[in-house]
Amino acid sequence: MEQLCAVQAQSPPEAYVGMWSRLEGFRKEQLTRALERRRVVRATLFRVTLHFVSATNHAPFAAVNHRRWREDLLREGVPVDELVARVDRLAENGTFTYADVSALTPELGEKQFRVRCLTPLVHVPPSGTWGHSRVRLTTAKRWLGVPAPFPPEAAALVVRRYLGAFGPASRRDLLAFSGLRVADIAPGLELLEGQLRRFVDEEGRELLDLPRAPRPPADTPAPVRLLPRWDALLLSHADRSRVLPPEYRAAVITGGWVHPTFLVDGVVAGVWKPKGRRVELEPFSPLPLRIRRELGDEAARLAGFLAGGQPR
Repeated sequence: MEQLCAVQAQSPPEAYVGMWSRLEGFRKEQLTRALERRRVVRATLFRVTLHFVSATNHAPFAAVNHRRWREDLLREGVPVDELVARVDRLAENGTFTYADVSALTPELGEKQFRVRCLTPLVHVPPSGTWGHSRVRLTTAKRWLGVPAPFPPEAAALVVRRYLGAFGPASRRDLLAFSGLRVADIAPGLELLEGQLRRFVDEEGRELLDLPRAPRPPADTPAPVRLLPRWDALLLSHADRSRVLPPEYRAAVITGGWVHPTFLVDGVVAGVWKPKGRRVELEPFSPLPLRIRRELGDEAARLAGFLAGGQPR
């Protein structure tokens, strides 16, 4: 989970599929146990979107995001400290819902979704686990008890974790993935000055990466992979053509939806969807027989994972 930086989790089953596609032998109960044992948490972070992140990453990630959101709310005249105190008192009585918080924060007006931006909140299991859609919340400090780190150090960790998952990448790529501003990550980049590798891409843009990160040759074979809806890989760079060919973008990203896709040689080549107990593949162009067989085998394994039974 730390290697992936943050796994988008508006719909928990999608995130489970994202882990299945990356880990050999992954079982649903592994992620569920990690959530129950507070090693992984589900929380609103980058781009005001729900993510799964490791518990050790949560406090730094929350510190950077909430600092930005707090500044936005204060500029609008929202009494942030008073509202946070109300949420803290609510948490003293046990878990709560978004509706409970909204009832306590009428100052947010019609933009009640911003209750997520007041103070770090986490979803308490079974909320956020496979098969459980009911949401129960508490504050991060009650669930994890981890103090927020100093902002420059938190920003540096955001940079390192992002590059660990998606580098080599540009500063613009990092901003696109995180939804943060240049001012939010600049202190982290200053702390890391001299510690990162620098490259230049075909367009003359500077790319950053971790010093010992794997950078395999371009001709390294990449196996087929089935990615879930909203998979972070498709949202990881400002230039999405690195993974998603421009001619297929309209078929994959529609409004706020990013459809489930499959990769051939590391590039999106089609979409998939569950149909009964099967997984149906829809390639964007004809594929060689060998690739079709590999995709069929992978789709059968995914169907078995979704159903909790044998491959179909």
